[in-house]
Amino acid sequence: MITAIDTAVLVAIDQAEADAEAWVDTLAEAREQGALCICEVVAAEYFAVVMDADTFAANLRDLGVEFTPASQQAACRAGEIFRRYRDAGGPREHLIPDFLIAAHAAEDCDRLASPDRGYLRKYFPQLPLLAPPTSDWKTR
Repeated sequence: MITAIDTAVLVAIDQAEADAEAWVDTLAEAREQGALCICEVVAAEYFAVVMDADTFAANLRDLGVEFTPASQQAACRAGEIFRRYRDAGGPREHLIPDFLIAAHAAEDCDRLASPDRGYLRKYFPQLPLLAPPTSDWKTR
């Protein structure tokens, strides 16, 4: 079981948000079931938060997270779904990177650890999502 991780999860942990400990526990349980990974979009977004290569590497290492770039198939899927989103009148609230994170999880992994902001379930209905049991977001 490969679990991709959304940027929001890493930021919540890094910033010690209210659900940080629950996310750490959820990721530890997921790591017992298989690999944890991030794609290039998550890596770039998270690095922009920590802005230190050593801290970035240490945080990922401490969580047991590996870097796994998105496949070409995931990139194409992200572009296709983003086009449908925009054609349906979707606002610029979500950009291609949001869709690439989900497509990477859907194509190259087994699930995504992420707080669902609504668009994930709508545009990636078959993608299993993982969230802490105490979270407002439901797992499936």
